[in-house]
Amino acid sequence: MRNRFGVLPVLSLTALISILLVIPSLADSQARIVRLSQVDGSVEVDRNMGKGFEKAFLNLPITQGMKLKTGFDGRAEVEFEDGSAIRITPDTVISFTDLSLRDSGAKISTVNLQEGTAYVNFQPGKSSKGDLLTLTFAKQRMTLTEPAHLRAQMADAQASVAVFKGQVQITGSAGEVAVEKNKVATFNLATDHYEVAKNLEIDPYDEWDKAQAQYHDRYTADNDYSSYSPYAYGASDMNYYGSFSNLPGYGMLWQPYFAGAGWDPYMNGLWAYDPIYGYGWVSGYPWGWTPYHYGSWIYVPSYGWGWQPGGSWAGLNTQPRIGNGPTGWVPPKPPATGTSMVAVRGGSFATTTNGFWGPKMTIPANSAGLGVPRGIVRNLGSFSDRAGLHGAASMRMPISSAGYGGFSSFPGMTSGSRGIGSGGRTGGFSPRGVSGGGMHSSGGGHMGGGGVSHH
Repeated sequence: MRNRFGVLPVLSLTALISILLVIPSLADSQARIVRLSQVDGSVEVDRNMGKGFEKAFLNLPITQGMKLKTGFDGRAEVEFEDGSAIRITPDTVISFTDLSLRDSGAKISTVNLQEGTAYVNFQPGKSSKGDLLTLTFAKQRMTLTEPAHLRAQMADAQASVAVFKGQVQITGSAGEVAVEKNKVATFNLATDHYEVAKNLEIDPYDEWDKAQAQYHDRYTADNDYSSYSPYAYGASDMNYYGSFSNLPGYGMLWQPYFAGAGWDPYMNGLWAYDPIYGYGWVSGYPWGWTPYHYGSWIYVPSYGWGWQPGGSWAGLNTQPRIGNGPTGWVPPKPPATGTSMVAVRGGSFATTTNGFWGPKMTIPANSAGLGVPRGIVRNLGSFSDRAGLHGAASMRMPISSAGYGGFSSFPGMTSGSRGIGSGGRTGGFSPRGVSGGGMHSSGGGHMGGGGVSHH
């Protein structure tokens, strides 16, 4: 299958980055950032800037001191540098109390579960250098050093930890508790009494968590990022939503599928303000993490935009990193004022419609995958080829696709999104199945008719 460059992909994302990715210096790594890699429904973030909770957006950098909160219909995933992840379900609050780096290079991550349900999938690489992921809840503390997959729940009167993979040690006011695979520990928060049982009950969101884990495993199945770089996050999305090709005169370039004529890599995003680093670009695309923190975008006449690795990791200082752009093209510029988050520009995105035979998704040729749920199509490249020939590609949506997390709640994805545009209701998929209304309704355009500020 040929891509828009007209050549066959010759290297996977893994193979290319393993050759070109330079391990950043310790000085460049002091400000650790992890990735808000999935946002569905109502999700808010407190960025530790004195502004309280604000609407959260896909690919927003998460740093030490920040909090994440989901509403009654919200779900979110945070991806760490090694590909480990924490996923939270509706009515959950977590805080990132420690995201630090030791002199040895070990990454220390501590997350506090204040209320609700969090799934932890810890999978340190072979060269993790002593990385630790700690989850605290109530008076208990659980530090992971070996691979583990678990579910932690916090309610008013009790807390519980169910282990799906590995084994964990929990310490705190109840003493030290060992919990093995397929067992659950339940803590009485009033008396500090605990019980460990084999009857691991199924939670309604276990399937969603499992689907996310399988997605990441599938699209990083042949990867071993820890052998050469601590920065593996975002790779599964790049493998799913695009491919590399060797273009004569330019070398190896990655391009998202559905990158049609008129598309550019800064069509959808927002400027997020940091009091230390200033404004940084946050991409709205589901694959939009690594290509906006590393390497640069290059415009190839007659072919369009492609991303090329190289240079150093940008961290929070993510101004547009581009090569020669087309004539008259100007990259977006950050605002002049310290507004918290400012959404800019517009573009096409996948839409859904509900019919007699169920929901149908239409993906425009210049959407670059925006609005396409993770893993919904096994061979997304073939749909991209079809969209390139006909301007768009359509497919029937399986009801089970709700398990993959539905659509990103990026500003402008729906014209009814909290103060953005006008009319309509958010469509796509909800945790309970398929909701009506489609992905957008009339009025407002993709970005609601212009830039939108969130204070």
